Amino acid sequence: MVHKIQIEEKIPSVSKFRSVLSQLIACMSPNLLLLDLGMAVSFPTIALPALLNATEGLSQTQVEASWFGSISYLAQPFGALLSGPLVDYFGRKKANFLVNIPHLIAWILMYFAWNVPILFIANTLLGIGTGIMEAPINSYVGEISEPTMRGALCTVTQIFTSIGILVMYFLGTIVDWRQAAIICLGVPLLSMLLVLLVPETPVWLLFKGREKEALKSLCYLRGWTTVDNVKDEYDKLAVYAKSLQNCEICLATDDVKIEQCVHARMNPVKRYILKIKCVMFGKETLRPLTLVILYFMFYTMSGLIPIRPNMVNVCGAFGMVDNGKKIVLMIGVITVIMGVIVIGIIKMTGKRKLIILALLGTGLSSTGLSIYARLHVPDSVSSYDPATFPVEKSYIPQALLYSLAVFTGLCIPWVLLGEMFPFKSRASAQGIAAAWSYVVTFLGSKTLIDLENSLKLWGTFAVYAVFAFVGTIYLYFFMPETEGKTLQDIEDYYKGELRIFANDPFINYFKRFKRKQSVS
Repeated sequence: MVHKIQIEEKIPSVSKFRSVLSQLIACMSPNLLLLDLGMAVSFPTIALPALLNATEGLSQTQVEASWFGSISYLAQPFGALLSGPLVDYFGRKKANFLVNIPHLIAWILMYFAWNVPILFIANTLLGIGTGIMEAPINSYVGEISEPTMRGALCTVTQIFTSIGILVMYFLGTIVDWRQAAIICLGVPLLSMLLVLLVPETPVWLLFKGREKEALKSLCYLRGWTTVDNVKDEYDKLAVYAKSLQNCEICLATDDVKIEQCVHARMNPVKRYILKIKCVMFGKETLRPLTLVILYFMFYTMSGLIPIRPNMVNVCGAFGMVDNGKKIVLMIGVITVIMGVIVIGIIKMTGKRKLIILALLGTGLSSTGLSIYARLHVPDSVSSYDPATFPVEKSYIPQALLYSLAVFTGLCIPWVLLGEMFPFKSRASAQGIAAAWSYVVTFLGSKTLIDLENSLKLWGTFAVYAVFAFVGTIYLYFFMPETEGKTLQDIEDYYKGELRIFANDPFINYFKRFKRKQSVS
């Protein structure tokens, strides 16, 4: 039975500052997870220059280096697919604690690595741990946030990934890769400590029938306030959670009254398969999942991410004026700054316009790098062979790379994971989307050397530009505006008729023409 809260007199509302502060504190454990994630994905960037054809200590060939820079991305999908069931079984809070374990082991192995296979094992563990993190982080932050705060809080959370990348790039300038690994060990330990201090999400607790705990959690998350101040929100969440108890098969097939459900008496295996089909293949899940998967592909292949493991050497191949490590550090700074800017403008611009303009910007930046390389970089240059780097230096490719970092920092695909999917499929859909993202990232990173060998630097960035431009066109037509919408509104929205969201005079003319044709 769901508890209804009665109010007989007006109670002073909690201040906005306290409400925001409580949600920010609750997000700190996921924030540290993402800090660790940022360090993990950027670790090869600082390690590869020291390991590639090293004359002393551990050394990697070009082929080994290309695998070391991408193998974590290959492992991440396995972790991402495990993250959904982990979150659903243990809950969002416990899952945020458990997902730190693979990274604890990985950083220790990385510090003590005595041969190349151990490096590969450690980086694989980093990838698995990174993949497992996705669903717990996005589910937790998305479900504890107020609708008006969700976009900003998810963006704040994502900034910590950028901070993690920046910290790793900074460590690369002051310590060697082994010392960097042992320093990183402290982050998952602190995250595990902080997760003990925050509540479980109210929606998950209500879904499990733990109503008193859900009410206590909501009071904490809305500024350590009283029960009376969360009445309206609690009642709405209670109604929503009660609807989640309904049989998914009945709701999907509409052939049996829910109160007379007969599916509970089915063969358990058959019922589970049918339940998965109804939950994961319903249009409220499949439509946003398709959009997010395609967005991840266009975003990942737009230029900056595929070159990240070998970015120091790419800077040298373009003949950039500054030292590669300093340029990479500056890119980390730019990414953090853009994340802060997104927090300030996301409520004003909305997510749709920001996403489309950012992806268009990455396309233009990659096009600029492609044109520069075609005109000024000899075809004999390879980013995996420092001996071929041009002697002539220029600030132009450096400025274009910074521009690419600016627009990549404005892209927010991970923010969408916290709000696009319905509750019952949220964790699994987030895991699938994250797994796909890592597959694309692996393919992009691993094929950098192949693209360079076949198409040279200019052709490589031309390919990245095409991905960005095609993605811009797709999102222009199919990306909805979700800023300020409740999770229930977004779920109901995707259950409706499939729509095109382009809004300019040319498109509107054809929309009006189509309506006139249908009327006549």
